[in-house]
Amino acid sequence: MPPPSGLTLCRLPTATLGILPLPCSPSRSRLSLAARRARAVAARAASSSSSTGDSSFGSRMEESVKKTVADNPVVIYSKSWCSYSLEVKALFKRIGVQPHVIELDHLGAQGPQLQKVLERLTGQSTVPNVFIGGKHVGGCTDTVKLYRKGELATMLSELDINTENS
Repeated sequence: MPPPSGLTLCRLPTATLGILPLPCSPSRSRLSLAARRARAVAARAASSSSSTGDSSFGSRMEESVKKTVADNPVVIYSKSWCSYSLEVKALFKRIGVQPHVIELDHLGAQGPQLQKVLERLTGQSTVPNVFIGGKHVGGCTDTVKLYRKGELATMLSELDINTENS
């Protein structure tokens, strides 16, 4: 039965209920990666024209993300409890690649802020948020598709990263 008009239901932590975890993405219609990136570009253009006190903090976080992505061949922004993040990390482990992993849920108040910065940069609001060779490749589904098509191994070999056959 739907909730009465004007009310929303509260979700308890899944561990409390003894059920599988909820997906790490919001329950809204999925946008294509191209649409998310286009929205991110538009958001960056809009935000660059305004100046607020928080913009310097956001700029520092944005620069930190850019530096992390530039300095590490494979970067995964993750949440330790997220099943999709776990799947991507397991995929890289299976092929013998050690990514640089940032667990957003271990960063305290900076975690949600960093996730907003990632959304502005990539158009993707969910985790995992995967970068290879400085390029945003998407989330779990995108990364697994690259792996299945053999493109992930190609991208990694271009960075002189050898993979193990699984």
